[in-house]
Parts: sequence; C-alpha cells; structure tokens
Amino acid sequence: MLYAEDDKLIFRFDDHLLWIQSWGENAFRVRATKLSSIPTEDWALSTKPSASEPVIETPEGKEASIYNGKIKAVVSQRGKIIIYDSKGNKLLEEYARHRRDPKDPKCSALEVEARELRGILGGDFHLTMRFESLDPKEKIFGMGQYQQPSLNLKGADVELAHRNSQASVPFAVSSLGYGFLWNNPGIGRAVFGTNTMSFEAYSTKALDYWVVAGDTPAEIEEAYAKVTGYVPMMPEYGLGFWQCKLRYWNQEQLLNVAREYKRRQVPLDLIVIDFFHWKHQGDWSFDPEFWPDPGKLSFPSPQIYKH
Repeated sequence: MLYAEDDKLIFRFDDHLLWIQSWGENAFRVRATKLSSIPTEDWALSTKPSASEPVIETPEGKEASIYNGKIKAVVSQRGKIIIYDSKGNKLLEEYARHRRDPKDPKCSALEVEARELRGILGGDFHLTMRFESLDPKEKIFGMGQYQQPSLNLKGADVELAHRNSQASVPFAVSSLGYGFLWNNPGIGRAVFGTNTMSFEAYSTKALDYWVVAGDTPAEIEEAYAKVTGYVPMMPEYGLGFWQCKLRYWNQEQLLNVAREYKRRQVPLDLIVIDFFHWKHQGDWSFDPEFWPDPGKLSFPSPQIYKH
C-alpha cells in the first residue's frame, strides 16, 4: 500500500514499513523497518532545516512519486525506489532481483532483496541496503579517513567502524550529483562495487539514510552541513604549530621541551600530552607520580592539551 502522510510517502506491505520524507532542500530521508513503527532516533541528522512542502503523487494502482526541489523519488507498487535529479537523471536505483514485481525489467529468480532486514538474536536485524551501480565511471569521495591510497572509492570495500588511525564518517559525494549519508551508528560495511553498491549494519532496528541532489560538490556539502550541524570555528591557537610525540612520560620532560622552544625563540602554539598520562585505564585524570602538579601546565603560551 502506498499513501501520503504529512511530508512523507509511505509504503507498507506485509511486515515491511518504508518512509520517504523530505529533509531539507533537495533532499530525502529514507527509513524502513520490520518493527511495528519507525524508530524515533535521528542519529547524525540533528537538524531538520525548513524547506518547501514536497509534492506527493499516489495515483491508484500505479507507482507513487515524491518531489522535493531538485530531487524526486519514485516507488513502485512493490516498494522499489528509484531516485532522480530534476533533469530526469537516475541518481540511485535499488538493486532488487526477485519475482514479486513482474513489471520490473530486472525481475529475476535470484531472490535478492534491495532492503534486506534479517532478524538476529536479541530482536535486532542484520541490515543490507543494495543499489545498482549505474555508471562504472562514477567517482565517489568521502566516508572518512582510511589507510588506503585511493581517493576515489569506486571499487572500494570499507569497514564502517572506528579504529586507531581509522575514522568512519559514512557520508559520500558522487560525481553523478548526489550526496549520501548512511545514518546508522552501528558497525558495518560499505561496498562501492562496479556491479552493485551496498551498505550493511550488523545489528540495527531500521534502515536510515539521507540523500541530496546538487549541481556542485559545494552545494551538496552545504546541504549536508545544514542537516548534521556546522563545524565550530577552531580556536586561533589550533591553527598554529603543534608539538606532539609518542609520548611525554612526565611533567618535567614536557616542560623542558616547552622551555627549549622558548629559548630558541621558535613559535609554538600547542603541546599534546598523549595517552597513558593516567593511573588506570578508563581514568582520565593525571597520574600524580609522573604529573604532580598539572596546574603548572596552564600557562598562556603554548597551550597544553592532554589526549
């Protein structure tokens, strides 16, 4: 069943519930679950900017559409989503290979779901979201910081998890003219294959992603900032020279380094006190045996920060 409710296009069939909702200019938030209702967490989407009301069309017995500025989503009677820009170019198309929609040109006996929510112990789902790879020449940038040589992620397989020297920020910008935020804090995986693209969350209650259409990367990134929040301006000292090593093990060693910078008249803005300044794991206070008087470190220049 396809119907409109407020600023949402809703699809409900059997145990599957899908929402496509306008979320800022030229953007949609897409959520789906097999629970009785959509979870209320907003995760990274901390702000919902004001935007014009979407246009929703739900003709009886046909596919439904929702328009929001430069972006349009079409949902088939069986729930398959295709997303277009204002020029009619496909931005994203769900990868579905099954027989439930004989009108779909990609109808197949493979029995592969686009939005697969597989129940696991504890009541959550192992989620896999699959998309067609629409253009093998597409370039995809972003997703955070990974230890790999490729700036273009097309063809890459990345872990959605934080590790030492790895920062997962699951937002990507495509050369096709869209930005995509995987709005799920769970550990998982993203594959930007030349045949399919997929996102996984190993334990979650719902699918949740945000997609925006834009004419330039700057326009896409500005829209992303509006819905996730703006980065605060770094203090002036943070833009200067930092001194850091692995590691300063006591207070006097660090102060001697600061004094030597001053003696040589080398400008220094910040010194980092790295890990193991504490007495016990999980305790962030200074170990008094090695840092007897941390208050002495609070002099105006350079700034002293513990990490």
